[in-house]
Amino acid sequence: MDIEKVKQAAELIRKAKYAVAFTGAGISVPSGIPPFRGENGLWNTTDPIFLEIEFFQKKPLQSWLKIKEIFYDKLGDALPNEAHKILAQMQQRSYLESIITQNIDHLHQKAGSKHVYEIHGTYTQLICTACSTEYDMSFADLNYLPPTCFVCKGILKPDIVFFNEPIPAFAKKRSFEEAAKADVFLIIGTNAEVLPAADIPVKAKEHGATIIEINIEETHFTREITDIFLQGDAAQIMTELGKQLYL
Repeated sequence: MDIEKVKQAAELIRKAKYAVAFTGAGISVPSGIPPFRGENGLWNTTDPIFLEIEFFQKKPLQSWLKIKEIFYDKLGDALPNEAHKILAQMQQRSYLESIITQNIDHLHQKAGSKHVYEIHGTYTQLICTACSTEYDMSFADLNYLPPTCFVCKGILKPDIVFFNEPIPAFAKKRSFEEAAKADVFLIIGTNAEVLPAADIPVKAKEHGATIIEINIEETHFTREITDIFLQGDAAQIMTELGKQLYL
């Protein structure tokens, strides 16, 4: 870890008028949640077809069985790590305005963060595929799959963005608005290969933001838009960043 670069990043955050964080799977790896892609990625052992909306619509039981295994049997016990906690503390101290996340794990909220825009949805909500009634996940007994709607008996779907589904309009709109307002923009634990998420940091750069990137390895952001690259584990670097900000 390059401490001088961390100090430089902390000073930029301290002076920022409107800092925004953009997070991906890498921030939750220290919490025991595997990423989808990469060396230990979920797609190495699980066929992504189970998260295609067309497959879910045709075979909801098969899809739900896999969804329960890879998400609901694991995420409920996952706890925020230091990276999530430091971001929450940064918000409390007014160093950070908002968080845009590609994660569905709800760990930013568990850590105490507000103004979190979940562009790929959240596993904590379910939505009826027939009448669009929304439920908290605690409503459903996942021992009986697929769960069904109390109102119309339609099949419930996790309120996460499946492959070939659009991202939520409100989250998309607010994410791009936040990126455009940012004068400091933190990229943490993501290379954002999927559109439109990949365009959000670019929007921040186009509007003059200084880009601070925290990732295990260099990404296309590092080469194209990043101003300060902090290489390493998100929890470790965010812990040091928190120290420099006296959190």
